[in-house]
Amino acid sequence: MRHTFFCIDGHTAGNPVRLVAGGAPLLRGNSMAERRQDFLERFDWIRTGLCFEPRGHDMMSGGFLYPPTQADTDVGILFIETSGCLPMCGHGTIGMITFGLENGLILPRVPGRLKVEVPAGIIDIEYGQEGDRVRWVRIRNVAAYVAATGIEIEVPGFGPLRVDVSYGGNFYAIVEPQGPYTGLDDLGASRIVELSRSIRTLMRQKVEPVHPLDERIRGVTHVLWADKPRGDGADGRNAVFYGERAIDRSPCGTGTSARLAHLVHQGRLRVGDQFVHESYIGSRFIGKVEALTELGGQPAIIPSIQGSAVSTGHNTIWIDLEDTFWKGFTVV
Repeated sequence: MRHTFFCIDGHTAGNPVRLVAGGAPLLRGNSMAERRQDFLERFDWIRTGLCFEPRGHDMMSGGFLYPPTQADTDVGILFIETSGCLPMCGHGTIGMITFGLENGLILPRVPGRLKVEVPAGIIDIEYGQEGDRVRWVRIRNVAAYVAATGIEIEVPGFGPLRVDVSYGGNFYAIVEPQGPYTGLDDLGASRIVELSRSIRTLMRQKVEPVHPLDERIRGVTHVLWADKPRGDGADGRNAVFYGERAIDRSPCGTGTSARLAHLVHQGRLRVGDQFVHESYIGSRFIGKVEALTELGGQPAIIPSIQGSAVSTGHNTIWIDLEDTFWKGFTVV
């Protein structure tokens, strides 16, 4: 039996986005969070089939557009990537909103603005459009907060680190320059991937952060290596590790949100401050601390992230059950 998926492929700041515009399964649930659980239980083979090899690769990510479950929202998004079905994905949102608007899949009630339902909550979107092209998308993200600080780990073959955990839609282990970590360029991409797997494992042994309002969102899933900026006009640089072998080519939307909350917690940013974040390859997002708030009684911020995306083509993909690798595979 052959399942057909029509996709719009592209990238946000260099990181891939695959918008599955045709072939999305019907999901049960009264919210996108409940639909995410249903997808994981019944249809995760679609995620692995579309994101893993041979139809995808280590960095592949994207998702589906759904009718929202709330009357005052414009669209719902379900995220898929090699690391799982995420509660929130910033670069994926920028890409899917861009491709959806440019191809008439999203019809905003108010031009230039959208209210979007994702598994992590409700996000507000602004965008700039010139003719048929969406030039930029700004996300007013879900609340971000610092979940843990000063977690001490000993990384085999590297040395001791003190790591903080911050949430920006996913939970991030944040590693700032210290001791054996002198900067991104001193490590290189392959070493970052190798060390990140160890750091994530060690952090999971030490702490399991749980979202104050949704216990289904839990555990450290990403590692963010922070560094000083390399280019003029930037305020910081990062390499974000996810999945088993992926370094985010974009500055990472939820990672930037987590980093903003982290810097506010440290007293290095305040409400209204802007933070231009560089990725490992030099692409940029504009982050901003929009407001202070609370999340389950914990101090938090409302961050925003602005970036742009480019579609690269249409792609009709078959998942054929007679194919030995219909569910996809990974090689670690």
